[in-house]
Amino acid sequence: MRNVNDLWQQVQQSDLYYYYRRDKVAIASSLVFITLALMALFSPLIAPFDPYDLTQIDLMDSEMPPAWLPEADSRFLLGTDDQGRDLWSTILYGMRVSLLIGVFAVLLQSAIGIVVGLVSGYIGGRVDSILMRIADVQLSFSTLMVAIIVLAIVKNAFGGATYSRYAMLILILVIGLSEWPQIARTVRSSVLGEKEKEYVDAAHVMGFGPMRIMFKHILPNCLSPIFVIGTVQIANAIITEAALSFLGLGMPVTEPSLGSLISIGKEYLYSGSWWITLIPGFFLIVIVIAINLMGDFLRDVFNPRLYKD
Repeated sequence: MRNVNDLWQQVQQSDLYYYYRRDKVAIASSLVFITLALMALFSPLIAPFDPYDLTQIDLMDSEMPPAWLPEADSRFLLGTDDQGRDLWSTILYGMRVSLLIGVFAVLLQSAIGIVVGLVSGYIGGRVDSILMRIADVQLSFSTLMVAIIVLAIVKNAFGGATYSRYAMLILILVIGLSEWPQIARTVRSSVLGEKEKEYVDAAHVMGFGPMRIMFKHILPNCLSPIFVIGTVQIANAIITEAALSFLGLGMPVTEPSLGSLISIGKEYLYSGSWWITLIPGFFLIVIVIAINLMGDFLRDVFNPRLYKD
């Protein structure tokens, strides 16, 4: 308990907490994101229906309008989709899928980007040139274009049933492996500035090896830009997953994400069942905006030239 109190006192004395308390936009965006994330995490407890349970789905309930419109059913607060699933429950489960893909894809690209950026910036020379040229080649291709090509090949090679079973894992791998160069270049630029400082020279004098110097001494001083770009990358990963699902290359309709829900509803948008697309789209926009606003706040706080009290 004492350690928790000491940690909380350190948080209260930090510059991040000081500026956070004074930034209404950061407070509002973080509260919105935390609320939606908790709702998604505990969706099995909150959702009135289980969209994965076929015994709770009735095709006769398909395309029911939201509860505030005529001919609505009070059981379905936000209406139903084309399969008769409760849209509110499906959105909660879909948010969980989208957030899991976004977070784990960023963790993967961060792991690759940190290692490549540390090695490239610290060792330099030919190693730096080779790694950065690889990163440049990767950056020259659109993430969405690479993902579409890879996912189309995988889907045709293994079949729709196998792809559907491992869709989340495949999306995490594709999105994560497509975006690592941005984090790698960010880490490299920070390492180039840090490795010339006195504490690194002192570590050399004490006989520490390159691995210990890179990961134990330099990396902790490069975390600020990683947190900033990582936050923004989560939003980008969620948008990428939504775009791929909209194109039919993401999550299957049996395990909906926000993107696949929008894709399902596009065929009914002009037939009057607008809620199937617009309501999940609204939740997607809110999540992405909240994450981007938190990223902007972190960028300003960690850059004293931009943030002013």
